Amino acid sequence: MFELGGRRVWVAGHRGMVGSAIWRALATCGDVELVGWSSSELDLTDRAATLDAAAGARPDVVVLAAARVGGIVANRDAPVEFLTDNVRIQGNVMEAAAAAGVDRLLFLGSSCIYPRDAPQPMTPDLLMTGPLEATNDAYAVAKIAGITLTQAHRRQHGRAWISCLPTNLYGPGDHYDLETSHVLPALIRRFHEATVDGAAQVTLWGTGTPRREFLHVDDLASACVRLLEVYGDPAPINIGTGQDLTIAALARLIADTVGYQGDIAWDTSRPDGTPRKLLDVTPMRALGWEPATTLADGIRATWEEYAASGPLSR
Repeated sequence: MFELGGRRVWVAGHRGMVGSAIWRALATCGDVELVGWSSSELDLTDRAATLDAAAGARPDVVVLAAARVGGIVANRDAPVEFLTDNVRIQGNVMEAAAAAGVDRLLFLGSSCIYPRDAPQPMTPDLLMTGPLEATNDAYAVAKIAGITLTQAHRRQHGRAWISCLPTNLYGPGDHYDLETSHVLPALIRRFHEATVDGAAQVTLWGTGTPRREFLHVDDLASACVRLLEVYGDPAPINIGTGQDLTIAALARLIADTVGYQGDIAWDTSRPDGTPRKLLDVTPMRALGWEPATTLADGIRATWEEYAASGPLSR
């Protein structure tokens, strides 16, 4: 059992959706001292600046949640940046953590690093056993590099560094830009605006047949705290719900939640992405963790926050 109380924890990426949720969860853990810098205060792609920041803060624990992220369009249009920025961020933060003597680090990977046609549900032994999904292969390679670097620090320096593979996430702090966002927030915006405008039809990308698993970001955060306290395996561990649904079913659920009354059409000339991504979460549950938020409740709370958030609610 690793005691978080009395520790100084650097949450890299604490202003993003994932990092801010982890920050909130850690803030409830007694006398944990939290450290973080916004992107305007510290550019994590800048090696020297990152090393200096960590040397000054002297954290005991690091949670590496910082990343360049985006949906299928963003990954398709900027693979160079998704690869190089993420490799730089991961390398710089880990080098800075090592230089500061950090013995406990949690790196957040992604379920997209599994092979495109991996058997379901997916287990970490399947990593690097087949081709990646072409629409996000650059991001996936960067995350695979981050997991490998975490394991390399364990082998070479004996550090208790660990990694996890979250499924698709949503919740407070998500992005709703239709060109760069992930599927769930994009659908919330599309159906909300269609309802406000009285649109007769919403056309969505693909066939609607791919299956996806979704986890509320606050549930991810509670899982990360649990991992910091008890997990010690060099292999990455999956974090998810163990349940999935088709994109068409997700769209229908969101449409019903926001009160959309029109038709839903599908543009099959657009890419679907990976056919299915369902995680085996048995090891996570064995650690005594379960997600607390149902998908229906999480979508409703997320949409209500979005609808009240300002300009995009129209």
